Amino acid sequence: MHRIFASDSAAAPGDSHEQVVLCHDRDSGLKAVIAIHSTALGPALGGTRFHPYASEEEAVQDALNLARGMSYKNALAGLDLGGGKAVIIGDPAHATEGGAKSEALLRAYGRFVQSLGGRYITACDVGTYVADMDVVARECDFVTGRSPEYGGAGDSSVLTAFGVFQAMRACARHRWGAPTLAGRRVGVAGVGKVGHHLVGHLVEDGAQVVVTDVRADAVARVRAAHPGVEVVADAGALVRANLDVYAPCALGGALDDDTVAALTATVVCGAANNQLAHPGVEKDLADRGVLYAPDYLVNAGGVIQVADEIGGFVFERAKAKAARIYDTTLEIFARAQADGVPPAVAADRLAERRMADIGRLRSIHLPGGRRG
Repeated sequence: MHRIFASDSAAAPGDSHEQVVLCHDRDSGLKAVIAIHSTALGPALGGTRFHPYASEEEAVQDALNLARGMSYKNALAGLDLGGGKAVIIGDPAHATEGGAKSEALLRAYGRFVQSLGGRYITACDVGTYVADMDVVARECDFVTGRSPEYGGAGDSSVLTAFGVFQAMRACARHRWGAPTLAGRRVGVAGVGKVGHHLVGHLVEDGAQVVVTDVRADAVARVRAAHPGVEVVADAGALVRANLDVYAPCALGGALDDDTVAALTATVVCGAANNQLAHPGVEKDLADRGVLYAPDYLVNAGGVIQVADEIGGFVFERAKAKAARIYDTTLEIFARAQADGVPPAVAADRLAERRMADIGRLRSIHLPGGRRG
């Protein structure tokens, strides 16, 4: 393990990352990046993404962005956890290629996570699954999102989708006066892990659902379960469709200048991380009268689920915590309205205040080295 970046953890929230490391294991083909943004609230919790990045630099930047988002997500969710993220460079779908997912690679990765001594706790993300976390855990104590047979919470996309639906209900109440999507036309871009669960909630609530995904099998699975769902060719067509709500549920950067200009929906609420392609997009959305629910608030159900696993998972308890996303979303909208700022700014302020207020307590010395 080679540390490539470190900064003063006393810096203002969001200004820097505490630690970034590269993890290389030649024999297994492992190339990974672990980024720890903040441990002000506790150990950094965030998933491991497995993706064929074009370069190590691209992987590092993605890890940095995702880790920062986890700090804000965990803070806003009321968890006593900081933010971190890991990415593995490779194609998880091709077992014969270098850097592909294998038992040796996952166990090597687990040893690198273990070497951080609990500063970072990992879980599933894009390209990794519960079974992968079970393999990582054979070398590491700091793993969540494990299978139920090993005492874990299982698939975290279940409560991620539930939390997105709660946030969408809050959006509906704020925009149209009632916490329901019944009769509303909702476009879901990406119906993989989280998106297909979200579609189920929406259909049950009486929404008209339109979907798209780059994978034909993902679309086919949704259509088999919900034959009334409409399908469009791609995200560009979905954005231009006649929608009330647009739900980006695939990879980040979904809300760029072109998308915002073409958007027909008046509410954006989806599961994808880092939806805003660059600073200023949140203001562009507000200027166009689009209600944007900040992504790291909306998709916190998954991290709430895996965080509950740390103390011994109870699904009903985790689901009750995820249901509070509804109230937090309404609080963010109220604060944004009172302060005259976009909801994304209001959410950042609330998360940063909690990180600063609780992180400050670390300066109060406790005997015996308890709690840092």
